[in-house]
Amino acid sequence: MSEQDLTIREMCDAFGVTARTLRFYEAKELIAPRRDGQRRFYGKRDRARLKLILRGKRFGLSLEDIRQLLDLYARDSQNEAQMRRAIEIGQTRLDQMKAQRAELDEAIRDLEAELDWGATELARLSAAPHQN
Repeated sequence: MSEQDLTIREMCDAFGVTARTLRFYEAKELIAPRRDGQRRFYGKRDRARLKLILRGKRFGLSLEDIRQLLDLYARDSQNEAQMRRAIEIGQTRLDQMKAQRAELDEAIRDLEAELDWGATELARLSAAPHQN
């Protein structure tokens, strides 16, 4: 183990993830820690890849989109292909998020209107003389 390598516990603590999450990303071949028997050691490359994975997940990217970006990064030392693809994927996701926000804003307005109507009706019923 080099000084820069982290154990699975150190990776979990550093990135706020579970060991299960790290093993999942390893099984999906998104990260590839060095193994020594059952122990895993995460180097600088794994940490950089995990940071990108977590950022991509935060933006709602699929694991396949994240894989494409990671694979491009590994192949193109200039990173031009990665940047182009990242912009394309990012723009698509941004457009989706804006559409979702518009739908959510509309649903919020509708629910607020229903709640206002319900409160008005309840007040009207409470103010009306009770008939027995």
